[in-house]
Amino acid sequence: MSGAQAFGAPLHVAGPEGPWEEVCDRFESVGRAVVHTTWGEWLTAALLDPELRALLGRDRPRYRQSPAAAGRLAFAVSRVVMKHTAAAVLGTAPAALDIAYLPGGQPALRGFGGELWLSLAHTEELIVVAVSRGGPVGVDAEAVTRRVSFEALQGQVCTPQEAELLAALPEDRRAARFLRLWTLKEAYTKALGQGMRRGFATVGFRWDGDGRAVLADDSPAARAWSFTTCLVRDRYLVSEACRDTARDTGRDTGQGTDHGAGQAAGQVEDRLRDDPGPLAATGLPPAQTVRS
Repeated sequence: MSGAQAFGAPLHVAGPEGPWEEVCDRFESVGRAVVHTTWGEWLTAALLDPELRALLGRDRPRYRQSPAAAGRLAFAVSRVVMKHTAAAVLGTAPAALDIAYLPGGQPALRGFGGELWLSLAHTEELIVVAVSRGGPVGVDAEAVTRRVSFEALQGQVCTPQEAELLAALPEDRRAARFLRLWTLKEAYTKALGQGMRRGFATVGFRWDGDGRAVLADDSPAARAWSFTTCLVRDRYLVSEACRDTARDTGRDTGQGTDHGAGQAAGQVEDRLRDDPGPLAATGLPPAQTVRS
């Protein structure tokens, strides 16, 4: 079974009722799960929930101070989704959980250090939550229609080797690969607990013989990391970074700083389409692993 088949693509959770059984089965089977939804799908249930105040917890002041109504609602729903996802795999009530934030902005559950790791991403209407029991996990999402200027940003995003390889690609493939690389690097730096504070150009990726994204450093610590990118809702690239403490036999690579925690890993398949520029029009089923 390939890594992509073993770990599975992100699971759609349409509302507070789930389906949580599938999420829990995935979590119990492979040690982590990634769910996706939209804030519109959860909005009514979240706002009408009598436990909304408790669900927001320490995030409630930030929620109330958000000036834009849409941003305020999306913020609230994303936290509710995150708590429901964590509660499902822990077998507890969402309102019983308390979310804190590490210095880099990474969410964490108070009282569950070393037991459960979280990551949250949202773009447009999409919300993505990852939970892992094997170590830190990071997710990022971007719309495939987003156009990021390679020429303007390559120095901030790419290593020299990555920039050289991307420059040699046709323009449409370059744009698609650049966006995918961006999401992989953001997912990875989130997992490290550094987020946007870490310069993306200090993180190197390469593509192995099967088209999988791997860290350019081939140290034992680097090989403990796994990455995958999936197409969700025919519109979004969702990248996940994870590290398995059981496979992490050394300190973290020169790519990052060891935080004393690993990521649930495995050889997760992560391939690129020849022409993923117009991915939104491909008609692929939701959460399809992006392949070459």
